[in-house]
Formats: sequence, structure tokens, C-alpha cells
Amino acid sequence: MTDIVVHPLDRALVGSVPVPSDKSIGHRALLLATLCEGVSSLRGFSYGEDNVSTANAMRAMGAQIEDLGEGRLSVTGKGLFGLTAPQKELDCGNSGTTMRLLTGILAGQPFASTLTGDASLMRRPMMRVVAPLRLRGASIEGAPHPTKLSDVLPPLVVSPLPEGTQLGALGYASPVSSAQVKSALLLSGLYAHGTTHFKEPTLSRDHTERMLHALGVPLRTVGTMIELDPAGWSGKMPAFDIEIPGDASAAAFLVVAAHICPGSRVTVRGVGTNPTRTGIFEIARHMGAGIEIVPQGEQGGEPIAQITAWHQGLRGITISGEIVPRAIDEIPIACALAARAHGTTLIRDAEELRVKESDRITTMATVLRAFGITCEELPDGLAIEGKQGALEPARIDSKGDHRIAMAAAVLALGARGPTTIVDCDCIATSFPRFVGTLRALGARIDATG
Repeated sequence: MTDIVVHPLDRALVGSVPVPSDKSIGHRALLLATLCEGVSSLRGFSYGEDNVSTANAMRAMGAQIEDLGEGRLSVTGKGLFGLTAPQKELDCGNSGTTMRLLTGILAGQPFASTLTGDASLMRRPMMRVVAPLRLRGASIEGAPHPTKLSDVLPPLVVSPLPEGTQLGALGYASPVSSAQVKSALLLSGLYAHGTTHFKEPTLSRDHTERMLHALGVPLRTVGTMIELDPAGWSGKMPAFDIEIPGDASAAAFLVVAAHICPGSRVTVRGVGTNPTRTGIFEIARHMGAGIEIVPQGEQGGEPIAQITAWHQGLRGITISGEIVPRAIDEIPIACALAARAHGTTLIRDAEELRVKESDRITTMATVLRAFGITCEELPDGLAIEGKQGALEPARIDSKGDHRIAMAAAVLALGARGPTTIVDCDCIATSFPRFVGTLRALGARIDATG
């Protein structure tokens, strides 16, 4: 187990750096390339553990994924019905995206499969995907939830569809805005006889819709409503080439570090700026942060930009409503902004954070208090009172959650002494070079263990 020791910053963070490619897009590109006809080319693939879990799961079902090095993959498509029964459980590692999206694909297969993962993933609720898939005819069983009788946990056992049958039509209004739920149902819709109608309260990230539409799948979107009607569709998707843009979620940690460290100016290159993913940058701007986003065209149908961030005074605001789903993965690092702002920041409508890799509301409250920051834990968020001057040095338990570990590391740059963050192997889930990137910008971080 690796711990890191973050030393107080003795000079400003300065530089121009890249970030790993967007793992959300990487998951979807891998899955769809396998279901296409022909050979697809993926460039800029992230070797973060979550994306690797998706690749390994698809290989276990017969996918031909050739690693050409330097982030280049060649994927020979097997078509919608070309996957083969895995010989063992499909290990999704720590990746909820892998498990939930694969459940949508496996629901329409003629073979049985079991999805499992690490200890953290095995504690994450899955009924939000299982229930609507059951409504369209899928047979999926999970382990009983210890406290919520209406929910299930992994492992998920997906039974084969009876010979000669298909999944049925589905009309579903999701009670939560979730790209994972939406994507699982759309992917299952590729195997369905009948239309898939999906609606969510506010628009979640739309990478799946963009890719499916580009591949000729009959998809129609109006606001937060989506319709996939396979009537008259050939059921075939062509191979494609894609260069995966930089991960906005990874960029957020570097951008916020620049915002809260005096004198800093950091540029992050080639960042995906899909509007459903840029909530954190809008939050920063509303708080008064110095930020410039310069568009640089598109990659794989996704807008990209160069983002430059610099330190200036921040003010507390209320973060709630429609912006939360567009920044849900970045709320932990938004807490770091709040911790260094003048006044109080109120975060609401973020109860989804309680069912991530850790309960991120409770965990971030613990982290903030360890640094000497006053905060109140709310059922759906936090109230954070900003603190000026040096923070208290701390010893932080990441709880095996990569976003908690990275948010704590950013906050630790402003402490008056070294901070130890325990169990940081999890950072490799999404940003394997996080520590090295911060060092390149001027931070002093030691790794132990």
C-alpha cells in the first residue's frame, strides 16, 4: 500500500501539462468498438485501472483488442451478437462504469455471466440498473443489500435470454440523473425488440448518445428525453477511429490547485469540454476564480480546449440544482475551492455522492475537518466555511477513493506542515501520473510503502 507525503508549497505552481484521456469516453469507445463491424482504432487510451478493467472484461468474452503502445488500441469488432460466454467471472475492479454498462450489454446475450469487482465496488448499490433492465425482460440477480431491502449489491448474475427471445420495449423515467443508468439502458436497447424511452431529471453526461448517434444508431434526444427506436435499423455499427480527449475530471484537480495556491498559473492541454462535464469549471468561475478556456476544435465528436487557471480571490456560493450532475465526480475537489474561499459555500442536491467509491459526503467532511476547516455534513451535501491562511497538517485516510486522495493532496499544498495521505494506490484508477504531474508543476511530494 502506497502512502504519499505532501509538503507545504514553497513556490507557485507553474507550467503547462497534459492529463490522461477521458476514462468515461474510453469505456464507451472500447465497448462500442467491440460491438461494431470491422477494425476500430482508439488513440490516446488511458491505462488507468478502470479502463483496463473494461478491456479485460471484453477480452474475456472474445474481444480482439491489440495494444499498439503509446495509448493506441486496435479493436476488431465482433458485431452485436459476436460476444462469447466468459469462462470465469468478469472482474470489473473498482469500476462502477464497467459493471453497470456491461450489465446493459449482457442483459441481451444468449449466455450467462457474472460481474464482480473489488471490495469497494462490491458495496455499491446496483438496483438502479437492475430494476429497469428487469422491466424489459432481463433476468439479473444480485446479493442482498445489508440495510436496504429494496436494493442489491454485486456480484450480479445475468442469466441468458431464452432461445428465440429478445429484450422488450422500455419506457423509463429515472429518479436520478445518472449517465451510467442511461448508458446501460441504451446499450440494452441495441438488443431490444421495441423502443427505448429514457428520461432523467436533469441532463447527465452524454458521451454514449454522441457515440451511438455517430455510429448510425437511430437515436433522438430532446432535452433530458432520449428515444432509441431500432425499427428499420440494420443492427450493424461501422468501425470507427477516435482520439480520446483529455479527462476534464483529472484536469479539475490541477485547475483547482492553481486557483488555491498563491501566485500559481497552470495550463492543461487537450481537455474534453463536453458541456455535460464542465460543471466544475463553471463553479470555479462563479466563485471568482481566474480561468480561461480556449477552444481547440473537436476530437471524436467531443469539443476540446486548453484551460489556463490562476490564483485570485474566491468567494463562497451555493452549488445545487442542474449543475451538480455535470460536476458530480468533481464535488470533492470543489470542496477544496470552498475551503479556501471567503465566506460559506453550500453544496446541495449531491446525495449521489453517498454511493460512490466511498460515501464522499462523509469522507470529505472528515478530510476538511482534519485540515482545520469548519464544515457541516448535510443529507445531500455540505456547508463549508472557507479558511484563510495556512491549513493544519493532517493524516488523511483516502478510504481507497481516488478522488478523495487527490482532493486531499491538493488541499495539503496549503498546510503549514507535511500531510500524509494513506492508501493512495487508488489514484491509479483514473490519474496514474497525478503525483508526477504535480511535481512537474512545482509540488514536493514523497511516496512511501
